[in-house]
Amino acid sequence: MKARVKWAESRTFIGTSGTGHSIVLGTRPNPDAPTPGPSPMELVLMGTAGCSSYDVVSILEKGRERIEDCVCDIDGERATEDPKVFTKVHMQFTISGRGLNEKKVARAVDLSVEKYCSAVATLAKTADVTHAFTIIDTSE
Repeated sequence: MKARVKWAESRTFIGTSGTGHSIVLGTRPNPDAPTPGPSPMELVLMGTAGCSSYDVVSILEKGRERIEDCVCDIDGERATEDPKVFTKVHMQFTISGRGLNEKKVARAVDLSVEKYCSAVATLAKTADVTHAFTIIDTSE
């Protein structure tokens, strides 16, 4: 796996993945300025939520659950001193579908967060990672 980040200007960088996808990232040059894109640490959280959500959807689809949507809201707290690693991370999954089996959803979320997701495993080296889920039944 490869990636490249190139300085564009001021506090703006262009990140390019090994597969050729690009994203602008950066921080505010001053408190009144807009950010040019997500910060690197925001990308860590987004990547973690994406990695785990992929697992959850895949597990539920394999279990023949009628999943229609999966949203993962992720919150992180960072250390106050450098390196400002994540110390707490909470993942809240909202899974929508028709007649979803609560035990299967719980198992899918648990398996992802506690076993399969490599991004969560990486964060768990410095952070207490917790998770919860909500089911929205769309058949009603």
